[in-house]
Amino acid sequence: MGLIEKKQLVAQLAPPLDHLLITQLLDEFVSMERRFIQRDWEPAELDGGQFCEILLRILYHQDSGNLNLNKSIEDCSSYIENESVGHVIQPRHDALHLVRLIRTIYKFRSQRGAVHISPTYKPNQMDSKFLIESVRWSMNECLRVFWNGEREEVAKAIREILQFDVPCIGSYDGVLLVQRTDLNPQEEILILLHYAGEVGFSRTDLGIHARCSAASVTRSIGNLVAPNLRQIIQLANGNYRLTDLGSRRIREELADKLLLS
Repeated sequence: MGLIEKKQLVAQLAPPLDHLLITQLLDEFVSMERRFIQRDWEPAELDGGQFCEILLRILYHQDSGNLNLNKSIEDCSSYIENESVGHVIQPRHDALHLVRLIRTIYKFRSQRGAVHISPTYKPNQMDSKFLIESVRWSMNECLRVFWNGEREEVAKAIREILQFDVPCIGSYDGVLLVQRTDLNPQEEILILLHYAGEVGFSRTDLGIHARCSAASVTRSIGNLVAPNLRQIIQLANGNYRLTDLGSRRIREELADKLLLS
């Protein structure tokens, strides 16, 4: 089992959430994450608005009991903030925090010039990072408030959704394939363990999924657990998973290699 998949999230969230809206929200979230990994700053600033628009309609639906796929951003926000009407979402501050952050995102994008064509606007990493982190927090808060599963499952989903998507790994009838041919065995092991999330993979799993010789898999695991790297660790059940040092290497050195070449 790799990182939690979109269909698993949708199954846990719909109901109570509308199936179409939560699917659209997750699609926007994954798209923004992928583009941010590729250092494509502009979509984070532009597409953040679409994510927020969908999330507001989800909040309005849950807070009012009325499903309206076309309700405006301002109408959704105003209803949630209106103290004179009845509200389903309790405690109230769960919805209010999200609405206030969404208003901040919209105002920030507008004042930075990202919404309309402007001769002075230039997308940059700092602005995009602020927006992507705001969207991540909003996505995680949505999971926390509306998830139907066990609390530990929520916590695991929140941790895993913060990890990068892994476009270079394909699943074919249950068989995983790292679809890049420019990785050394150590890099392939790291990317597979990134995909595996907190559960990790056993030595047998890694031998099956990595298109490397058995000797190179064993050697790579030995190097990655060694005191001078400590980028993976063996769990009590025998599986291997990334450490924080391994996750940092993924972010800082291998982010481009998570993509299809």
